[in-house]
Amino acid sequence: MRQLSLTPLGPTDLLVDIRWSGISTGTEKLLWSGEMPRFPGMGYPLVPGYESVGRVVDAGPDARERLGEWVYVPGATCYTDARGLFGGTAQRVVVPAGRAFAIDESLGVRGVLFALAATAYHALAGGPPPQLIVGHGALGRLLARLTIAMGGDAPVVWDNKANRRTGAVGYEAIAPKDDCRTDYQTIYDVSGYADGLDTLIGRLAHGGELVLAGFYAERPSFAFAPAFQAEARFRVAAEWRPEDLVAVSALVASGALDLEGLVTDIRPASEAVTAYPEAFLDTDCLKMVLDWSKCA
Repeated sequence: MRQLSLTPLGPTDLLVDIRWSGISTGTEKLLWSGEMPRFPGMGYPLVPGYESVGRVVDAGPDARERLGEWVYVPGATCYTDARGLFGGTAQRVVVPAGRAFAIDESLGVRGVLFALAATAYHALAGGPPPQLIVGHGALGRLLARLTIAMGGDAPVVWDNKANRRTGAVGYEAIAPKDDCRTDYQTIYDVSGYADGLDTLIGRLAHGGELVLAGFYAERPSFAFAPAFQAEARFRVAAEWRPEDLVAVSALVASGALDLEGLVTDIRPASEAVTAYPEAFLDTDCLKMVLDWSKCA
C-alpha cells in the first residue's frame, strides 16, 4: 500500500471514510495474478475494489444533507496518480453522491456483501431461477439464498471441494460426482472455470439455459454438437445496476435475505500483502475483508 492524493470535492461529491472493504475473488484475483482481460479503464497503477462501506465525513455544498450517513460505495475514480479500477479499496474516497448508497449501519461488516448480492440478484432477474448452481463460494451461496428468498424452489449446488460444501441452509450442496441428473432446465455457473461448459451442457434438459454468472479469465468454449442436440441457450449475466441494489436492500431489510456466515476473515488493511493471497488461495476463506479503522 502507498499514499495517494485525492481529487477535490465537487459540488455534489461526498468524502467517505471507509471502514471495511471486501476482496473480490473474481475480478481482483485476475488483477493480482495478471490475468485480467482488457477492460475499460484498465492500466497500472490502480486501486481495486468495489465492496466498501463507511461514513460520509464531508460533502460538497449541494450534498451536505448526506453528512453522517453510513453508505456502501461500489468503487471510486478519485485518485490523481493512480487509476480507479475499481477504486474502492482505500481508507478514504471521494465519490459522486449518486454513487454512495445509504445502508443500515447495524449490518456492520456484512455491508460489503451488497455488491455480490446485487450481482446475484441481477443474474436472477434476467430469467428463470437456477435449478443447479455450480460453485458454493460467497456468490453461489447468495444465489441460492436469493432464489429461495424470491420464492423459487431450493436449488442444488455443486462444489468439488468438501470444505466448501458446508454451510448450506435450505438447499443441498453436493459433489458433482454424486449427481446423476441430466435434465436441469437452468444451470447458473459461478465457478469462473471456462473449461467446464461441456460438462454443464451435458446436464441440461432439451432447451435448457446455461447462465454464465461468474467472471472468466480464459475464453469460454464448448463442443457444438452436444449443445446443438440439447438446443441449449446461453446467457451472460452482466454487472449489477442500481435498481438491483435497491431490491437487495429491501430483501435484507425485510429479513428475507440473510447475509450471515459469508464474511469469514477480517484483517487490518495494513496486512493487505498477506490478506490478498489468503483470500484467493485458501479454500476455507469465503470472503476476506480489510479493516481500515486503524490505518495511520
